[in-house]
Amino acid sequence: MAEIVSPEYFDSLSIWEMVARLGLACILGFAVGFDRELKSRAAGLRTHMLTSLAAAIFMVIALELIAVIGSDSDHTQMDPLRVIEAVTAGVAFLAAGTIIQAKGSVKGLTTGASMWLSGAVGLACGSGFYRLALLGTGLSLIVLIPIRYLERHLPKKDKSDILSPSGDE
Repeated sequence: MAEIVSPEYFDSLSIWEMVARLGLACILGFAVGFDRELKSRAAGLRTHMLTSLAAAIFMVIALELIAVIGSDSDHTQMDPLRVIEAVTAGVAFLAAGTIIQAKGSVKGLTTGASMWLSGAVGLACGSGFYRLALLGTGLSLIVLIPIRYLERHLPKKDKSDILSPSGDE
């Protein structure tokens, strides 16, 4: 039976560093989800916050395991990129659930993309890349809020152009 690692071994990050990483992930997930909440989308504040927090926790777990187990044995391989891949796949599954196709139109793509971004922000926070997490969140807010107003003023494409490249059906 595998030995359970006692909490006192988890000392690569202080409790305050963990609080900072996870807390920032929640705050930045809130910031990304705020726009979706204002638009009354299915995935709003709590969904984005939890997505970001979960991604941060998975990354902190990976870092702690590398610190505790990874340096102990030549036989143990620790790869934090696998955590990123797993989080990306999990968030993609959630995001896909927000995308709906009905009557020839697709809805929920922006919400799905913002959930994917929340996962990336959470990974950045969990890894301790605070500047990257803040920059990513700031840029996402620019994409979500001012660009929406720009889109409203752009000429709309005819749906028949989208469905059939030649315009014929």
